[in-house]
Amino acid sequence: MHCFTGDAAQARQALDLGFHLAFGGVITFPKAGAVREAARLAPDDRILVETDCPYLAPVPHRGKRNEPAFVLETARRLAEVRGQSVDEIASLTADNFERLCLRGGTPNG
Repeated sequence: MHCFTGDAAQARQALDLGFHLAFGGVITFPKAGAVREAARLAPDDRILVETDCPYLAPVPHRGKRNEPAFVLETARRLAEVRGQSVDEIASLTADNFERLCLRGGTPNG
């Protein structure tokens, strides 16, 4: 789900359908508690990070043109929300991207 901005119920529906959830800068916005709750419940093998460049720059760059380098802010917030390190998030999301986009497989394939 590109630029996922739904709540926990929508996340569960998407996950039940086999989708991955891609989190962008919105997860850093102060009023995005529902998105952060969705990020907490997503399994490790179904999360991704993205920029949605040039839109939705993460805090502290909000209001500016989004840049690929800003994805680090998104990863930091996702790590915080999930109680993981940024290195763990980087590894998980890289593996998930590779499996999903480069090998075209599912978490088990």
